[in-house]
Order: sequence, then structure tokens, then C-alpha cells
Amino acid sequence: MQALPPTERSASPSWPVEAGELQLEAALQLLARAGQPFPPELQPGSITWLQFIVDGLCNLSSRDPLTGLVNRRQFESALDREIDRVARAGETALLLILDIDFFKRVNDNHGHGVGDVVIQTIGRALQECVRPMDTVARIGGEEFAVVLPNCMPTFALAVAERIRKRIESTRIEVPGHDPLVVTVSIGGAFAPQWVRSSRHLWLERSDRQLYRAKNEGRNRCCLETHALPDVSAEERGLLLGSFTSLAEDAAAAPP
Repeated sequence: MQALPPTERSASPSWPVEAGELQLEAALQLLARAGQPFPPELQPGSITWLQFIVDGLCNLSSRDPLTGLVNRRQFESALDREIDRVARAGETALLLILDIDFFKRVNDNHGHGVGDVVIQTIGRALQECVRPMDTVARIGGEEFAVVLPNCMPTFALAVAERIRKRIESTRIEVPGHDPLVVTVSIGGAFAPQWVRSSRHLWLERSDRQLYRAKNEGRNRCCLETHALPDVSAEERGLLLGSFTSLAEDAAAAPP
């Protein structure tokens, strides 16, 4: 292999790095606009000061700017973690997908500014309905998701209904307008236990229930039952494939 000329060789980075060697102006401006002031006790240029910048940027990259909820990227990471945990431990995990009913009418009748207020209000209501261990995310324009680890199937519908009723009962105060009331349709599905599934399949099954809730009239919850026949054929194959392979190997083994 031909060696690179000296001008193209990358020097090994040293640590600690002098703060003056880093171009931090854009990062500092971004954090300031996001309302994350530096604690006065932090000395500019110190390792603690640099770590604060890194932590702040990581937080911004994982949050939805309008609601402060987890964004799509972080939400998908949460799904992957739960799928791994359910596959290893066989515990339960419920995914709820929520969509604001007739949200386009809000924007058309009141403007996008009011629509933003509605989305922010629903985001706060969702956070008030769940446990600290749960993940609430905004995954689309008017679409939200909640990942609920250790949610028993017998409680699933009650949990979804509590969220639906909480939003339906919320009066959204909008300056210059009468209070608005919106509803949501909710679809949900469990991650199949003991299966190394995928976030795509889990989302697909939850979305299917969401579409059912909308087709049946909106402002309702539709949950997939927690039984093996309700998982997809692909997921059943993931679950049963190892046992099928064992049976085939046993049949092919010499007596």
C-alpha cells in the first residue's frame, strides 16, 4: 500500500484539546437560542464547560423543537431497546400511536400558529398521563407515540383510554379564540415476547390498529390482542424458526 504524503497524514488527536482550537460559536449560539444558558460557575474553556456544550447539543439532537418531546430518531432508539429487552427477558412492552383527529381543520380554520399550540398542549397532556419510565415522542406533524415497558396486557386498554379521555377533556386556550377541544385516535400493539423482531414490524402493527380506529369513527382506541396468532407471519417465523430447525436437524440425524 502506498504511503500518504506527509501533508495528507492525519495526526493523532491529543486530549485535552484547547478550547481555542475548536470552532464553538455556532454551537454556543444554538444553545442560547434553545434557552440553555450556561451555569455561571462554569469556567469558559474548561473541560466541564466543554462537556456542558456536548451534553446540550446531544439533548437538542434528540428532542422535537416544538414540544420538547423525544424526536423520531430517539424514539426509534427506544423501540430498539425495548425489542431487545422483550426478546431477552420475555417481558411486555406496548406501543401506542396517536393521531389528532381532523387536525387539518384546526390549521385551516385558525392558522398554523394555533395548530402549534394544539400540538404543544397535547404533548404536555401525554407527559402527564405516563410514568417516568415511558417514552413519549412526536413522530410526525400531528402524530405522537408512547412506548410503555412492563405494561401488562390486562391494563393496556385502560391505559390507552386514560390518555384518550385526558386529551378529550382538555380545553386548549388560544388567545383571541374560544377554547378548542380536539380528540385523538389511538392504535396499539405489543412487541412479541421472546422474538428478535424489528421496529418496522412493531410500528406497522400499531399503525394498522390506528387506521382501524380512524375507520371506525375516530376518537377511540383499537389495540391488538396479546396473542401469538395476532403477530405477523414474519414474526411467527422468527419465533418458531429455531424450533423448526431443531426438528429438521433431529429428523436428519442418523439413528
